[in-house]
Amino acid sequence: MSACNSFLCAVPSNLRHSIARPVVFCDFDGPIVDVSERYYQTYRMGLVAIEQQHRLGSALQPLSKAQFWQMKQNRIADIEIAMKSGLSAALFDPFMQQVERIVNHPSLLRWDRIQPTAQAALKYFRQSGVRLVLVTLRHPRQVQEFLQAQGLTHLVDEVYGACDVRAAHANRVAQKYELLAEAIAQQQTQGHLTQNSWMVGDTEADVLAGQSAGLSTAAIACGVRSASYLQQLEPTELYSCLLTAARGVVKAAIPQAA
Repeated sequence: MSACNSFLCAVPSNLRHSIARPVVFCDFDGPIVDVSERYYQTYRMGLVAIEQQHRLGSALQPLSKAQFWQMKQNRIADIEIAMKSGLSAALFDPFMQQVERIVNHPSLLRWDRIQPTAQAALKYFRQSGVRLVLVTLRHPRQVQEFLQAQGLTHLVDEVYGACDVRAAHANRVAQKYELLAEAIAQQQTQGHLTQNSWMVGDTEADVLAGQSAGLSTAAIACGVRSASYLQQLEPTELYSCLLTAARGVVKAAIPQAA
């Protein structure tokens, strides 16, 4: 059964364990899923839509994927990215409305790819006796569909996600913190061990939410934010990918699970 309020959805896995286990909380987009191509295709389609709606001809010049993603990873404002593409400030709001409308459309979700080390990382958590709980601003249905398609459902114990399909793109810290707090409380109620838990993620929302919740934080630099940007947030540790994070978190914080 799922629990849902204004924007939170908690969707337990079918896996049940009578023995309390240490918990690691982890984001989905970024650490597990490479969303770079979907975000880039959404950006390009948004520009095309504005060109057509406002009869701009070929006035807009999309950035290359490398340029676009470098700016996203360093949290350059969307309006600056749009203006570097030739879009006027007056058309920025319609452009962002278009982006937010289509970014989670099934035709674009197909661009999502599993991160190269994610499967090995999830297996490592499982083999180490860790209870892996995903805390994501994606809708849980999308998460479960992706995990099922990749054959990874059995490696995730529970998914806490956002009811609003637009929440992931907005990436609001307050929403992530509320969702994480709910996940922590429910894991404690179930009898699992959260006193040495970590929050693993690739954005400021993950790091700041984890810090606010009193957790150690592992920032992952293969996602939506660069290593240099994440370092400014002062996470407990900074890792290149989820597999190195999994090894570090298990070794440093939950040796009883190793």
